[in-house]
Amino acid sequence: MEQQQHTGSSEVIEQPPAVLTTKDHLYLSDMLTWNLLAMKKAHFFAGQCQDQQLKDALNQVGAMHSGHYERILTHLQSKQ
Repeated sequence: MEQQQHTGSSEVIEQPPAVLTTKDHLYLSDMLTWNLLAMKKAHFFAGQCQDQQLKDALNQVGAMHSGHYERILTHLQSKQ
């Protein structure tokens, strides 16, 4: 089996395209779903913890994913 080599070109796109493809839309939808699920799981497990440090860490994780969710949503709403 032959392995493909990555050329390492990391082209930076200054402006996103004006039109989102179906694949783009599906990926953005998945990102929102993943962050929402991670936030809910962190909140649930924080509620199950008796160790305050672990509870605080899980709450931080939940807040981080909530922030990611809100940032993606805000970005998408500003482009409409």
